[in-house]
Amino acid sequence: MVLFENRYRTHDFGLLLLRVGIGVMFTIHGYPKLVGGPEMWAQVGGVMKLVGLDFAPVFWGFLAAVAEAVGGQLLALGLFFRLACALLLGTMMMATIMHVSSGDAFGAYSHALESAFLFLGLLFTGPGRYSLDQMLFPSRTLRRLY
Repeated sequence: MVLFENRYRTHDFGLLLLRVGIGVMFTIHGYPKLVGGPEMWAQVGGVMKLVGLDFAPVFWGFLAAVAEAVGGQLLALGLFFRLACALLLGTMMMATIMHVSSGDAFGAYSHALESAFLFLGLLFTGPGRYSLDQMLFPSRTLRRLY
């Protein structure tokens, strides 16, 4: 059956849908943290104490807010894609660590953990053909294949 054949011609379109959907959601989720200012950043960045980084919580919180809000936009556009995925992966790992160390139930940290796996997978997969990275920095492999 055609449905089960291993001919994924829509691979790049699927990556586009995934990037845009997740990117928009993370932008919406991170924007309030970004505009929350230093008090919000200090609260978010205070989580870094859990891994031994108990200095500059405002900086770490600001970095997390930028990773979610701006990283989400970069993800959706497919621009500096792997950097955005790496920053979002780190942010989601810290969110998971925070929930687990607080003794929260699986339901409380499952979103962060699932997102961490998503960004790790995307980090290896890349943004696909329909991305600004591909337009600005075309890979030799894709140029030859298409």
